[in-house]
Amino acid sequence: MKTTSLLVVVGMMAMAAAVASHDYGDALAKSILFFEGQRSGKLPPNQRMTWRKDSALEDGFQIGVDLTGGYYDAGDNVKFNFPMAFSTTMLAWSVLEFGKSMESDLQHALDAIRWATDYFLKATSIPGIVYAQVGEPYGDHDCWERPEDMDTARTPYAVSKQFPGSEVSAEIAAALAASSIVFRSTDSTYAVKLLNRAKTVFVFADRYRGSYNDYLGKWVCPFYCDFSGYEDELVWGAAWLYRATKAPNYWNYVVENIYNLGSGRKITNGVSSSGGSVTEFGWDNKNAGINVLVSRFINTINSNSSNPFIPKADTFVCSLLPESPTKSVSYSPGGLLFKPGGSNLQHATTLSFLLVVYSRYLKQANRDIHCGNVVVNRARLVQVAKGQVDYILGSNPLNMSYMVGYGKNFPQRIHHRSSSLPSVAQHTGKIGCQDGTKYYDSKNSNPNELTGAVVGGPDANDSYADSRSDFVHSEPTTYINAPLVGLLAYFKSNSRSF
Repeated sequence: MKTTSLLVVVGMMAMAAAVASHDYGDALAKSILFFEGQRSGKLPPNQRMTWRKDSALEDGFQIGVDLTGGYYDAGDNVKFNFPMAFSTTMLAWSVLEFGKSMESDLQHALDAIRWATDYFLKATSIPGIVYAQVGEPYGDHDCWERPEDMDTARTPYAVSKQFPGSEVSAEIAAALAASSIVFRSTDSTYAVKLLNRAKTVFVFADRYRGSYNDYLGKWVCPFYCDFSGYEDELVWGAAWLYRATKAPNYWNYVVENIYNLGSGRKITNGVSSSGGSVTEFGWDNKNAGINVLVSRFINTINSNSSNPFIPKADTFVCSLLPESPTKSVSYSPGGLLFKPGGSNLQHATTLSFLLVVYSRYLKQANRDIHCGNVVVNRARLVQVAKGQVDYILGSNPLNMSYMVGYGKNFPQRIHHRSSSLPSVAQHTGKIGCQDGTKYYDSKNSNPNELTGAVVGGPDANDSYADSRSDFVHSEPTTYINAPLVGLLAYFKSNSRSF
């Protein structure tokens, strides 16, 4: 073991020992509540985050399609369906793996999933068309206004047979398929509807192949440009359809197409993509998630198998562990995992989620992992993931929770329009596009607590400025929270084991 890796491990262990155990149940409830603050459309009577009100009630009406509902992705007022679908898939996976541990919060998690799937049923209601986004992003980002007030263009953007978008379509198929499994026991009719739509949308995504970068690039880039290509979403969608149906054609699709991932660099609409790496997972790149998910389907799990999934899943694990000779991530002095790119906590939550899920599959297989000459058991995977979760909740050099509303010390000036502006109840008059600038520039705390929101997080030196303008670190997103929901449910039931 290298000295630097040893220091990181010792530092992480010391940090964990120095801070009292966290209330994972409280954090779980808040992590799900956050999604109510991101809702678009007509809010339901049981809306708990009451400072939020109805918004975007005419989305799609200008073209004769109902596109109301769904989620705003972060601190803006645009509905980006690519990351929204990934967040939905991760919420569904969280419930499938850890729903039994959610107890009274399970219904709220189901409500969060259904808010998205109801919207995706609308976005895929016309055969041969999949709506990929609602809202003109540049106009939206130039305004600092509440979603209840917004007067920027709510332009719907779609992919079609002539102008394909396999990544966004296949991710929506994955979200619908995963969610169909979630609802089987509580609403079988709805589950069948979701699964049938998932099948149809997947066929569309596969038959009319192409990246939405080519057609919608000027509107989806640089916000949610697809850098890893669409092949990973196709395999990911097929894997979830296989889990939902056990139909051999989906399994064959996964096995036959897994070798297309990372097969070469290409350029679409000026964006270079390489198919990604087996160590990556997030809204853009599904590689590591595919290998972990598929490992569940393989009856005999051993590293000598001819299939590529298990070795690649093991490679992913070895890329994260501080003591691994093939580690490819860095850690802050306080122990937070870092990868290149903004909103770093998305990496801490998504990758930690995979560690815990894979540890469960390793237990079923009664198998350890070998990272070079370092032998890693399943408990170590969970320990590393727990360290990341605890860091987010306050076990860090600043003793700061990066979840709004959790703990005594948490971000007060998050980069989020509706949280930072007076609520409709406080200010009944319209706050126009530029009228919100004074609130954006203010040093005051946000007037509305977006409870459960997890921000982008500190920098690589464990520092955090708590500034609205520092959006890379202070903006929350749905895809940071979605995998954290599953992690918190797991640790709520298993915290005494560590």
